[in-house]
Amino acid sequence: MRETNKIWMNGELVDWADATVHVGTHGLHYGSGVFEGIRAYETDRGTAVFRLTDHLRRLERSAELLYIDLPYTVDELKAATWELLAANELPSCYLRPIAFYGYGELGVAARNNPVDVAIMAWPWGAYLGEEGMRNGIRVKVSSWQRVGPNVIPHVAKATGVYINSMLAVAEANRAGYDEAILLTQDGYVADGSGESIFVVKDGVVYTPDLSASILVGITRDTVIQIAEDLGHRVVEKPLIRTDLYLADEVFMVGTAAEVTPIREVDDHVVGPPGPVTLEIQSAYLDTVHGRSERWAHWLEYAPAAKQA
Repeated sequence: MRETNKIWMNGELVDWADATVHVGTHGLHYGSGVFEGIRAYETDRGTAVFRLTDHLRRLERSAELLYIDLPYTVDELKAATWELLAANELPSCYLRPIAFYGYGELGVAARNNPVDVAIMAWPWGAYLGEEGMRNGIRVKVSSWQRVGPNVIPHVAKATGVYINSMLAVAEANRAGYDEAILLTQDGYVADGSGESIFVVKDGVVYTPDLSASILVGITRDTVIQIAEDLGHRVVEKPLIRTDLYLADEVFMVGTAAEVTPIREVDDHVVGPPGPVTLEIQSAYLDTVHGRSERWAHWLEYAPAAKQA
């Protein structure tokens, strides 16, 4: 991670090194927090954040599911985002809003703990590597199952949930793979450690439905809309691991991963990035970089850029 100048924290900009919390912070001990991953892109019209409002609304919903009372509205967090981008002079970057129970009581129940809110911003390139974006990555089906919907609310992008993802990707990396895919308790395909999964077979695009205990992904929603607008049939349904092995194409999507092709699953060769994957990847990247007007409504520009 490359340090930048400022972090927005609890209503003010503070120096990067000063954005600290007490070791007794509730969220540190129990994972009682929610967060978002958002990207800002440099375009010909200035800095644009991709689906900023949608991400912050999901942060709000996630907080509600964990009984976290956010002390800031979506509009206030949007204003904080623009303030942070201007302060750090970042035309493109990754944004990480986070809200968590802070320092107070240290019992499991967060009684009378304050809610701390922060937004970080730093440059971050291709999450799974430029080579992976071009030629595809190797993935491993994890021995760790995706947590079930009655274990923890999977619709919430909660900090504590990601220990599940961390274990899966660490296992995959140690075995020499780039990323992991998790299955549900019933053996259906769920998602990657931080990405949604898409499979192409006989011209149809498939993706696990929400019953697979997956996050309601904003990039997932984006790619479904793009694929349908490009004329592809998209089906949300339960998938099994052999659907991955026998697919014509497989790819992952996420804010960090963007649209990343998969060339191997458990050493079963899927092949180089296929035509559907490349078409969707190209459309997505053209959209977020402001090179296409077709889905330009998803881009939110910094106020200064609007006035220019």
